[in-house]
Amino acid sequence: MTQGLAISGLCKSFGGLQVARDVTVTLPPGSRTALIGPNGAGKTTFANLITGVLQPSSGSILLDGHDIAGMSEAARVRAGIAKTFQITNLFKDLTVRENLRLPMLERERLTSRIFCSADRRQEIEAEICELLIDFRLTPLADRQVRSLAYGQQRLVELALTLALKPKILILDEPAAGVPSTESHLIVEAIKRLPPDLSVLIIEHDMQLVFEVANRIIVLVNGAVLMEGRPEEVTADRRVQELYLGGAHA
Repeated sequence: MTQGLAISGLCKSFGGLQVARDVTVTLPPGSRTALIGPNGAGKTTFANLITGVLQPSSGSILLDGHDIAGMSEAARVRAGIAKTFQITNLFKDLTVRENLRLPMLERERLTSRIFCSADRRQEIEAEICELLIDFRLTPLADRQVRSLAYGQQRLVELALTLALKPKILILDEPAAGVPSTESHLIVEAIKRLPPDLSVLIIEHDMQLVFEVANRIIVLVNGAVLMEGRPEEVTADRRVQELYLGGAHA
């Protein structure tokens, strides 16, 4: 049985427009993979095919050896695929602690008890405390999310996504909108992610990519141009012309 995510021959067309062309990649457990490419390369489409927002025209998507290509978006989340977004998707009037409690209660089918007392769900409250510590959010636990700096909100979103206990985590431009003075918070948080978690980072901030990724996939016109270690990708003339030295993702 293949462990992690294995994508083979993935294609997607809208009428005569082919936006994913025979994409074959693997995301083994513990991998830190960056997906880069110029505008219109198909990065968002690729992520949407993995998460179930879009259904492929052909090809297979295997998670731990099981074909999930026909699953709904919600079913894929339950199977272990989670994604953050370019814009934070948080409940701004709730506290950090309350935001983290939501996915845990959903995961345990207890969403009707969002404000239940800690002594009634001690295991959930302990898990919240652990995430607060892991993401350096403990001093902010009982503050409304809207009062936090944007970089801190991104950390809350990342912690919230981890609360789903995913096997595959897709980070869609995790540093988007984060001031340069706070971007180190995102880098440090990614470096502290569980070592067995497979992480796919869609990002155009190449400094961030080089700091956290051990493998890079270059996507152009819906197809994989190349993949390899960061030093291999940066040395490739095609990548330099199409991306690193020219257009931005």
